[in-house]
Amino acid sequence: MTSPAPGVQAGGDVDMAAVGELLADRSRCRMLLALADGRALPASVLASEAGVAPSTASGHLARLTGRGLTEVVATGKYRYYRLAGPEVARLVEVLGRIAPTGPVRSLREGTRAHALRMARRCYDHLAGRLGVAVTDALRDRAWIEGSDGTVDPTERDGHQLPGRLPEDGAYRLTDAGRDGLAGLGVPVPAGLTAVRCCVDWTEQRHHLAGPLAEALLARFDADGWLRSTPGHRALRVTDDGVAGLAASLGVGWPPPAAVLAGVGAGAGRGAAGAGEGRPSPLWSAEGALRAEPARPARRTVSRRGGRWGT
Repeated sequence: MTSPAPGVQAGGDVDMAAVGELLADRSRCRMLLALADGRALPASVLASEAGVAPSTASGHLARLTGRGLTEVVATGKYRYYRLAGPEVARLVEVLGRIAPTGPVRSLREGTRAHALRMARRCYDHLAGRLGVAVTDALRDRAWIEGSDGTVDPTERDGHQLPGRLPEDGAYRLTDAGRDGLAGLGVPVPAGLTAVRCCVDWTEQRHHLAGPLAEALLARFDADGWLRSTPGHRALRVTDDGVAGLAASLGVGWPPPAAVLAGVGAGAGRGAAGAGEGRPSPLWSAEGALRAEPARPARRTVSRRGGRWGT
């Protein structure tokens, strides 16, 4: 019998049930979703997101951290929690694609669901309808080559699950794309050729992920095209963003009423309870949350650099 390498703990098969037990609790899942945009948040904020008492939240966070799904960031006397890494973020995104959507019981919940469908931060990249639109724009300009980004649930490719498109290396960055992105001030990683993508859980189409998507989102943030929404991971497109997206990529924002009504891919599931596929009357070019009451600014820690933010 072969002995394990030094420092490697011997064990049996993978214990998926241990992770499944953690995810079986709705409060812990809400905490993971709140952290899915890559921020680090204090336990008090996560308790509010999960709808539990601070003492209960501490117990949940201890279990998540103990199993390696979250990690603690200490800043002075404050402790913040964030996802333990991109693999956990991908786990949350994949589960979001196969999990049913929850019922919408209030105007506030409906507004929030609509905003998440429009644009959201998925750990380190852009997701939602805006993420899909940017991916389509790069493909239309021949800056990336590959799949048309749609999901066919009737197809099965080898070991892949029905409807699952290949994610790693599904696209290729072209020379024109490298030059075009450089012209927009996007720092394309040296030697990058294969471009990873995710199947967006609300749109059921591809959006870019990986290093290129991270660089794009960083550029949009730096140019002030996007603004975080207080309270959750939805993003708002600013006036500068509307102009910049149109001028640089030909992306019109907000989407036309026909698209908002659910015409096209992802219409059924992506509505997330927005009202039988009807366009939400709450949408405006300034963002999808004008009916949601403003919340006090909260202190967060950026995953990159440890700076204070609100």
